[in-house]
Amino acid sequence: MVPVFVFDPGGEAPWAPGGASRWWLHHSLEALGASLAARGSRLILARGETAAVLAGLARSTGADTVFWNRAYEPAAIARERTVAAALARVGVATRVSPGSLLFEPDAVANREGGPFQVFTPFWRTCLEREVAPPIKLPAGPLPAPAAWPRSLALADLALRPRHPWDAGFRSVWTPGEEGARRRLRQFVTRKMKAYVAAREEPGTDGTSDLSPHLHFGEVSPRQVWAAVRWVSAESGVFPDGPGAATFLKEVGWREFAHHLLWHFPHTPEAPLREKFARFPWAPDPGGRLLEAWRRGQTGYPIVDAGMRQLWATGWMHNRVRMVAASFLVKHLRLPWTAGAAWFWDTLVDADLASNTLGWQWSAGCGADAAPYFRIFAPVRQGERFDGKGTYVRRWVPELAALPDAHLHAPWEAPPAILAAAGVALGRNYPRPIVDHATARAAALAAFQTLR
Repeated sequence: MVPVFVFDPGGEAPWAPGGASRWWLHHSLEALGASLAARGSRLILARGETAAVLAGLARSTGADTVFWNRAYEPAAIARERTVAAALARVGVATRVSPGSLLFEPDAVANREGGPFQVFTPFWRTCLEREVAPPIKLPAGPLPAPAAWPRSLALADLALRPRHPWDAGFRSVWTPGEEGARRRLRQFVTRKMKAYVAAREEPGTDGTSDLSPHLHFGEVSPRQVWAAVRWVSAESGVFPDGPGAATFLKEVGWREFAHHLLWHFPHTPEAPLREKFARFPWAPDPGGRLLEAWRRGQTGYPIVDAGMRQLWATGWMHNRVRMVAASFLVKHLRLPWTAGAAWFWDTLVDADLASNTLGWQWSAGCGADAAPYFRIFAPVRQGERFDGKGTYVRRWVPELAALPDAHLHAPWEAPPAILAAAGVALGRNYPRPIVDHATARAAALAAFQTLR
C-alpha cells in the first residue's frame, strides 16, 4: 500500500484552499505522515495535476488499483472523472468509496424523486435510513512496497503562511486524527448534555469544534454518529436526549448542504432562487464598508467580536456567523458572495457546501432560507446571547470596562460612563458605520423590488 496526497489547487479552482485551510492542511498532513510512519508506512507527497501524478505513480510502482473516498464539490467531481479516465488508459483500476457523508447526496430524494430544498423533510427522510457503522482499521503495521517512490518534502507544498499570522491558530487547534478524537471524546462526555443551551452562547465553550476535522476527513460523520449514539445509549438519553438529538441535527445540516451542492452545483457563485440575481446591492466606493466588516470595525460589538475571532483563530461561533453575515447582506447590503469569499479564505473549516448554504440562507436567496424580512438586530443579538459580555470583552478589549447595560450599544452610553471606561468613540472604537433602523428600512425596500 502506497499512501499518496496530491496537492492540486488548480484542480479545485475557483475554490482552491484559502489561507486558513492551507494552514490546517499543512499540519494535518504532518500528523498523517507521523501516524503512517508509526505503522511502518509513509505518506508520499506530490504537487501537480492529479490525473497525471497518479498515472505516473501507478506506472512507477506497478500499482494495479487506486483507491479514494468520493468528494462532492463540483471541481472535485470533474477531477475524479479525469483521474479515472487517465488511470484506465494505463490499465489501472479505481475503487471509489463514500466516506465524508452519512448518505450519498443522490440517494436521498423527495416523493417526486428530486432533490430536497427544505431541511426538515430532508432530515426526516434521512432518519428513516440506517447509518452504516464506521470501519475500523486492523492494528499492526501496514504493508509497504519493496521500494518507495520519490516524495516531496511537506515544506515543498508551501502551505504555511510566509508571515507568521498563525499564532492564534496554534493556540486553539490540533489538526490531525488524534486532535479530532480528543475533540469528539470531550464533546460527547462533557459538553453534549448542555449542548442545546450552550451552543447558542458564544462566550461559552459549548460547541463540538469538530467542523474542521470533519472537513479534512480526520473524523468521519459515521464516527461522530456512532460516538454520540453509544454515549447516549449508555446514559439512557438517546434518541430523546435533547443534546444528542440537537447535535446530530447539526450533522444533518452538513448533509443537507452537500445534498444541495451536489444537485445545484452553480450555487457557490449564483443564488438558488434566480430572482435574487437582480437584487439591488448598495454601492461601496473604495470597499470602505466591506473592509470595516472584515476587520471588525463596524461599531457593533457582537459583529466586531466575531470578525476578530475569525481573524485570530480561523473560526467563528455559529450564532455570531449568522449575525455577522446578516449584517453584511442586510445592513450594509453588500453581496453575499463577498462574505462567502472572505470566510473561504479565513476559516479553518471552510467547506464549500456549508459555506454556500450558510451565506445563501443569510441572504434569503437559497434553500430553506431565512425570510427576507428577518434581519438580525445586532444589539439585541448581543444582549440575548452574550448578556454578560464575556465574548465581546474577550475580542473587543477596548470596550471591556463598559458595564453590561451599555456594552452592546456603546454609542448610547452617557459620556461620563464612556470616559470612565476609557472608550472614545470614533478614536479607539468606531461609531456604528450604519444606523440599524435606517439600514433595516433600506434592506426591506430593496427586497420589495423582487416581489
